[in-house]
Amino acid sequence: MNKRVTIEMPEEMHEAITEHAAKAGAKTDAYVLDLIEQHLEDLHDIALADAAMDRIRKGEDQVIGSEEFWRGLDD
Repeated sequence: MNKRVTIEMPEEMHEAITEHAAKAGAKTDAYVLDLIEQHLEDLHDIALADAAMDRIRKGEDQVIGSEEFWRGLDD
């Protein structure tokens, strides 16, 4: 089920969003929803990267160079 959210924003921000939405050929609401979705995906990716770095720092995962990675794959 979809939920409606109302926010207040500075006029300049609203104008910028409206302008970018028009250039993208999208309605403003759909454009803002897409921006939020992209941002949430970015936050998820950052969390995954942080978790990977923690595993590397703790020695739970290893980092290898590209030569070692590709070695033997051509055989």
